[in-house]
Amino acid sequence: MGVEIERKFLVNENWKKDFQDLKGKIIKQGYLNQDPERTVRVRIKGDQGFLTIKGKNDNISRVEFEYEIPLSDANSLLNLCEHSIIEKVRYEIKIENHIWEVDVFEGDNNGLIVAEIELNQENESFKVPNWVGLEVSLEDRYYNSNLSILPFKKWV
Repeated sequence: MGVEIERKFLVNENWKKDFQDLKGKIIKQGYLNQDPERTVRVRIKGDQGFLTIKGKNDNISRVEFEYEIPLSDANSLLNLCEHSIIEKVRYEIKIENHIWEVDVFEGDNNGLIVAEIELNQENESFKVPNWVGLEVSLEDRYYNSNLSILPFKKWV
């Protein structure tokens, strides 16, 4: 059984000035199931397809299973998703022993920039870069599954 321990933060708009040469990967993802107890996500990241099942959050931890699937299957499954498709560009930034994933959202979530860091333990220490802002790890509206239902552009 896989466990994801993840913290999520808002990002200052000027984060990229320190990483001008960084290449991002285009991600499209949608949700086949958005039950509060579990989500089932299909994702296309670059030229790879993935199917991911995540359990309910327990603080910043949750059960996670992820499997690579054929790209053609991932494209077909996106057509079966319950709500809108999330579109974003992901940049990976190594800082000390961790990889920060910075997601620059597009489409209905344009304007939202979120950084995530995966940890081995909930209380693990890590360096917080100066472009990282408010922590939103426990705020449901920032979960990608919820952004597909109520996109950032509709927040008031």
